[in-house]
Amino acid sequence: MTNTYPKGNSNMTKAILRITEGRAFLHFRNVIIPALIGASGIRLDKREGDHATPVGELPLRRILYRADRVEKPVSGAGLPIEPIAASDGWCDDGSHPDYNRPVTLPHPASCEKMCRDDHVYDLCIVMGWNDVTIESGRGSAIFLHLPPASGVTEGCIALQEKDLRYVLEQGLTAVVVEAP
Repeated sequence: MTNTYPKGNSNMTKAILRITEGRAFLHFRNVIIPALIGASGIRLDKREGDHATPVGELPLRRILYRADRVEKPVSGAGLPIEPIAASDGWCDDGSHPDYNRPVTLPHPASCEKMCRDDHVYDLCIVMGWNDVTIESGRGSAIFLHLPPASGVTEGCIALQEKDLRYVLEQGLTAVVVEAP
């Protein structure tokens, strides 16, 4: 299959997520890529469990992948790349000290399992949201991942695997989510 993506300007590492006619699109270099967002749309006042994608600049922190299911991704930005282990989780319990942090399962608090039965986290990029100074209840586990069968996320951003691999290879370092 021929790659139809342009090479673009190597200095541009951010993508813009915009809503156009009720649909989400990621604008990266000269390419417009269909995206999925949270079922509740985009919000300035992101809260835990609201199923909204937060407005703001979301830097990419690291790339996780299911080594038993997909090929290791390439990061043109040099992001850390790690395989997902069966015991990997992400704490979404706002009352726990591990809130919005990776954890080892089993864990005493409510956590999201990273090694899922579906393929949503086969390629999963940890995005910087509420992770520098963590505020309880402000939202956790905001990832850039593969599309769920439902056609919406729980607040993350989802791209088809070929598109996700393309933006990673081209050095994507952040997604700027624009207010609607």
